[in-house]
Amino acid sequence: MAARADFVAAARARGMMDACTDEEALNALAVEGAVPAYIGFDATADSLHVGSLMQIMLLRLLQRHGHKPIVLMGGGTTKVGDPSGKDEARKLLTDAEIDRNIAGIRRIFDKFLAFGDGPTDAIMVNNADWLDKLSYIPFLREVGRHFSVNRMLSFDSVKLRLEREQPLTFLEFNYMVLQSYDFLELGRRHGCRLQMGGSDQWGNIVSGVDLNRRIDNRAVFGLTTPLITTSSGAKMGKTAAGAVWLNAERLSPYDYWQFWRNTEDADVGRFLRLFTDLPLDRIAALEKLQGAEINEAKKTLANEATALCHGRQAAEEAAETARRTFEEGGIGEALPVIDLPRGELAAGIAAYLAFVRAGLAASNGEARRMIKGGGGRVNDVAVTDENRKVTMGDVNAEGVIKLSAGRKRHALLKPV
Repeated sequence: MAARADFVAAARARGMMDACTDEEALNALAVEGAVPAYIGFDATADSLHVGSLMQIMLLRLLQRHGHKPIVLMGGGTTKVGDPSGKDEARKLLTDAEIDRNIAGIRRIFDKFLAFGDGPTDAIMVNNADWLDKLSYIPFLREVGRHFSVNRMLSFDSVKLRLEREQPLTFLEFNYMVLQSYDFLELGRRHGCRLQMGGSDQWGNIVSGVDLNRRIDNRAVFGLTTPLITTSSGAKMGKTAAGAVWLNAERLSPYDYWQFWRNTEDADVGRFLRLFTDLPLDRIAALEKLQGAEINEAKKTLANEATALCHGRQAAEEAAETARRTFEEGGIGEALPVIDLPRGELAAGIAAYLAFVRAGLAASNGEARRMIKGGGGRVNDVAVTDENRKVTMGDVNAEGVIKLSAGRKRHALLKPV
């Protein structure tokens, strides 16, 4: 296990660190013993996506350096909605929906962290355990009085929403107060000394640091990670087909592998540092590869990232499927399979609709443009007419129809 005091330095070396409230004091605390630290995740879906992966990897790095990760599930704050980076209010979920989402997210964290009762074992807690029990007037008197509305309006999470003239409900405006209270409560219950999160959470985090000092006279710290975009400026984790989910039920391990394999050349070294456990010296060697050799670094990134999320066997199967698909022109077993009724295929379905149904295009318009641009193929044959019918006559010897969007994205239609 790496030295406890090296956690912040390792986070900085891997590009995971944007700002810290008091880096010198936090390093001194890390020398003394295991530091309990948390990151909060609201349960808006039954899976997290790649946009949350750096936070997960930061908790993993924390544990690898001998500290204690606390995964805070927002069973309470999910009912409110974080306005950070949002243009509209979040859909309100029922308690049953939130509980179901938390169960799905827990399965993801079991892959990345070691849970248990030891001093450095991870724990998962739910802020509904304390937020649901709060009495309004006592909470306002104990906690609310420490918050200046003037200061809250100055934080980006609120200010940007108002500048865009998008409605900000009073419910959402309370989110900062509740997140700050989470930090206070975790300090009392679990000795938590550090809150981490994305750079858009800076205002919420420093408010929690201040609240701990004001109410419990406890010195705690905040650390944020940078916003990750690709070299071309795109938001990390967004593709034409939608979010890159971490749960295999929402996105197959093969598609997950392909997402990393398709990383832009200029991002390979950075993503290896952020999203794998590979040693920095090996990453330095991989990112020096040039020309066609950079593809080997991309395969390494895809293998390591997929192994962390879905297991080594799934990563190896995805790599083998890709090899068969691209190098041999075959059909890999791990390609996503979409069932279509035989009757529908007997009548024929327009090619552009088939690509949408297969998840290879996000809309009819995108599918039409892809085909017109020469990027669509059926059974490895280019489609020249977007209205060309895909029928039972296209079913190949393997009993499926292979659709390809460009050279790297494929899916199989299976008559049922």
